[in-house]
Amino acid sequence: MKVRRNKKQVPSFRKLLKTSKVKLENKLKNKQFKQQSTLKKYRKEQRKLRQAVKDAVSKKPIPLEDPKEKRPGKRIEREEKEEEEALPLDMMDEDDLQLMKDLGQRASFLTRDLSSSEPVHARKRKHERVIDKYEKIPRTLQTAPEKELIHLLPIKDKSGIIPQTREKPVIDSNQDEEDQEEMEPEEEITEEPIKELTLEEHLIERKKKLQEKKIRIAALASAILSDPESNIKKLKELRSMLMEQDPDVAVTVRKLVIVSLMELFKDITPSYKIRPLTEAEKSTKIRKETQKLREFEEGLVSQYKFYLENLEQMVKDWKQRKLKKSNVVSLKAYKGLAEVAVKSLCELLVALPHFNFHNNIIVLIVPLMNDMSKLISEMCCEAVKTLFKQDKLGQASLGVIKVISGFVKGRNYEVRPEMLKTFLCLRIKEVEVKKDTEDTNKQKKFMTFKEKRKTLSRMQRKWKKAEEKLERELREAEASENTEKKLKLHTETLNIVFVTYFRILKKAQRSPLLPAVLEGLAKFAHLINVEFFDDLLVVLHSLIESGDLSYQESLHCVQTAFHVLSGQGDVLNIDPMKFYTHLYKTLFKLHAGATNEGVEIVLQCLDVMLTKRRKQVSQQRALAFIKRLCTLALHVLPNSSIGILATNRILMHTFPKTDLLLDNESQGSGVFLPELDEPEYCNAQNTALWELHALRRHYHPIVQRFAAHLIAGAPSEGSEALKPELSRRSASELFEAYSMAAMTFNPPVESSNSKRKDKVLQGDSFLSEEISQLIKRHCSEVATQLPPDFTKYLETSLRLPTEAKLEVSDQRRLPPSGLD
Repeated sequence: MKVRRNKKQVPSFRKLLKTSKVKLENKLKNKQFKQQSTLKKYRKEQRKLRQAVKDAVSKKPIPLEDPKEKRPGKRIEREEKEEEEALPLDMMDEDDLQLMKDLGQRASFLTRDLSSSEPVHARKRKHERVIDKYEKIPRTLQTAPEKELIHLLPIKDKSGIIPQTREKPVIDSNQDEEDQEEMEPEEEITEEPIKELTLEEHLIERKKKLQEKKIRIAALASAILSDPESNIKKLKELRSMLMEQDPDVAVTVRKLVIVSLMELFKDITPSYKIRPLTEAEKSTKIRKETQKLREFEEGLVSQYKFYLENLEQMVKDWKQRKLKKSNVVSLKAYKGLAEVAVKSLCELLVALPHFNFHNNIIVLIVPLMNDMSKLISEMCCEAVKTLFKQDKLGQASLGVIKVISGFVKGRNYEVRPEMLKTFLCLRIKEVEVKKDTEDTNKQKKFMTFKEKRKTLSRMQRKWKKAEEKLERELREAEASENTEKKLKLHTETLNIVFVTYFRILKKAQRSPLLPAVLEGLAKFAHLINVEFFDDLLVVLHSLIESGDLSYQESLHCVQTAFHVLSGQGDVLNIDPMKFYTHLYKTLFKLHAGATNEGVEIVLQCLDVMLTKRRKQVSQQRALAFIKRLCTLALHVLPNSSIGILATNRILMHTFPKTDLLLDNESQGSGVFLPELDEPEYCNAQNTALWELHALRRHYHPIVQRFAAHLIAGAPSEGSEALKPELSRRSASELFEAYSMAAMTFNPPVESSNSKRKDKVLQGDSFLSEEISQLIKRHCSEVATQLPPDFTKYLETSLRLPTEAKLEVSDQRRLPPSGLD
């Protein structure tokens, strides 16, 4: 026999909360209607009981309801008579009361038709027709509810007096009760008005609440840290404070809880990934310690998941700009909460790359790297850069690279360049890739028993067995990562990076991502497969010749081309003369203004083009570059001049025959042509480095020092040799060390203090004796109040021009000197 289950589910707490006010009102009305209907049924049953007692006593079977009675007035009169005749129980005789009790115990008495003469416990016959019996039961018509009438004054007509009536308006008692209930709380509210706080009192109250919340957060956090396995349930209590509803402190408390939970997870999270238990593991019996550890791990993973979901919801609320129903947090506060949430996600991304849900954090962070908010975008980019720098194995880096590549492709390459600049922080070195190409570090294979038996004696086999056991233990004791796995991950990561770069080069050549792509290719170009070298060089040269690139982007193209040729490209017989010509031609675009930052890229290009490829560079090319670099050093900032002169020093050491530029005598035929763009044919051997004498009088002491060093022939010893802190640094390091980006002079300028401190000129010493006496005389005169007299000044002014004219006439009359 199947047991019928109750399919009606108990409503959850959330479902009850979502119930609207209308539903609650309807439920209340239904409840009141049911109470009224049950009350009416009870009264009706009482009336039937009284009628049945009366009929039983008189032994006159009268039906309960007469269908022939159609007039409601007669029915009302009859009911009133019944109520008058009915006596209360305390006025009835004992015999009548006992009879009523006996009749009440007989259940069939009230349910059967009293008009029928059938026995009470008559057995049902087999072939009895149920429908015929049902038809014999008297039917009662459903009458409309009775309406009360108000009798008005009658009207007299020809036919006689006509009575006038009107229906009495029905007042809903339920509605009256609800209105009374609604009025009661209003009266209570008006009786006890809320005390209005001043601004100062409100701030004091808020500070008090905030202090209580802080103490609560600190208590929960310290309890969890002291014993995480026992107090893991308190994480849920602390996380529930993320839903703080007090509008005064809601935003601050939520921010504090976010940061506290983030620090807690960083501290109590184990250094391994927690996997879900299998059914077999759940069914096996384990010790109490193991069970406690399992409960801790399950609780930690579940709370960590809910915490990440809360952070994600905060970021979504800020993005969608939707106000919640609770209206506890304003729209302006969403941004602050989102920034704290993103900061926590970035911290967890860097601190817990090995733990659960790390890929989910990556999926959240990568779109925020392209966010409109500069603060959030920079925060996420810096977190990804830090992750790339710290990731030794490459598993986490590979996950981030995959998501970034898919995101860039999905946005049709319309993203921030900072997203691709993060690729430059990948920890993929040349040595690790060379290990992948060369068959090095092969695992040593141990000999089988048959091989040992054939080649070794019994004693040798014994020694070999002990040696192999020791090697296995040493290999297990090594804590280093698996090299093969690392190289495999790095290879896959580089493939995705190059696919992204080549897509942009092919489809979005005018994209703002091109500088980041060229910079990345310049760093990882030596790791590209040799098969792509020719095509890549053709693409780079076409980009330079197109003229759509900026000067810095064209420098990146040159740098990439030479990085390609400096690695595996040494095997190829390619002469990149067009790239040498382009760099030589565009060197004078650098100046002390906006393009000064491009000097660093130029220094890196020169190092790859001339120093590292010294065997493929001719002397004419080296002379032309040295001459043009010296000319360039005259009109750039001091740090750029120092870097250029340091490059010239390295070139003079690399190509010793370039010291002929320090001599006035010309070598060979021809004249130096500085305006020619071809370094091979400009006759640089017929000129001299006269710019060094101008640089020797430079205001920067380090520039003076380098110029004097180069004039002396760049010696490594002697009085003109450089100090170790200058000679051991590369040109790029010197460029950054003496940078003036912070608006400071390096080295600092010495203050000019006069040697004779006793002779200090005062203010009066600058005046002559006559002026000082005139000042004293005017100061000593007593001021008298007399009316101003302008006539004397007028007479003197008229007298002076006449005297001057007489002097001129007297001079004309005099004979010239020497002609007496």
